[in-house]
Amino acid sequence: MAGEIRFHFDECVPFPAAEGLRRRGIDATTSPETGLLHAKDESQLAHATREGRVLVTQDADFLRIHGQGVRHRGIAYYEPGVLTIGQLVKALVLVHAVLTPEEMENQVEFL
Repeated sequence: MAGEIRFHFDECVPFPAAEGLRRRGIDATTSPETGLLHAKDESQLAHATREGRVLVTQDADFLRIHGQGVRHRGIAYYEPGVLTIGQLVKALVLVHAVLTPEEMENQVEFL
């Protein structure tokens, strides 16, 4: 897997953050855009994995799924209410700038 990190936002992440990444030339999709609104967590992660995308979430259930050994392309996790949209965008821009898709594989990056 070569190239740059691409992101997928689950439904609990403010979607304007995806637009903020796009304005910076970073590939990001959201649950509503991909027909995954209200989908189960496992379906969200499976979609992101199939598409080669790091899942962005503030849903701690994904940490449990990761802990069960489910393979994925990476999870970018942040605590609810901790980051503003601008801070989230800056954190993800940094992840995108310093990490490769290979480095994110099966890893959780705490923002």
